[in-house]
Amino acid sequence: MAQTMAKAGWKLTALLFAVPAGIAARKAVDVAWKKARHSDPPANPAAPGTTWTEALVWAAISGVVFAAARMVAARGAAATWRSLTGSLPPGLEDSTV
Repeated sequence: MAQTMAKAGWKLTALLFAVPAGIAARKAVDVAWKKARHSDPPANPAAPGTTWTEALVWAAISGVVFAAARMVAARGAAATWRSLTGSLPPGLEDSTV
């Protein structure tokens, strides 16, 4: 029972970090695109009206930014979990050993 509660608590903690990180990443990518291209980012990069160059650049930029945001959120959530409970979150191993 305690293990189930710990897993649920960890998922909630991770979600509380992931949502704002995703929102911030999306806004950052949109602002960067608008400053660099002086136009709105492609609403649907797969649409026929979007050029291949635009679609590929959008995919590369957003992929890097969202991967970084995911990593920042996961590490922040894990650090918070560890500070609150004194142990690593369920499913994570300490790689410093």
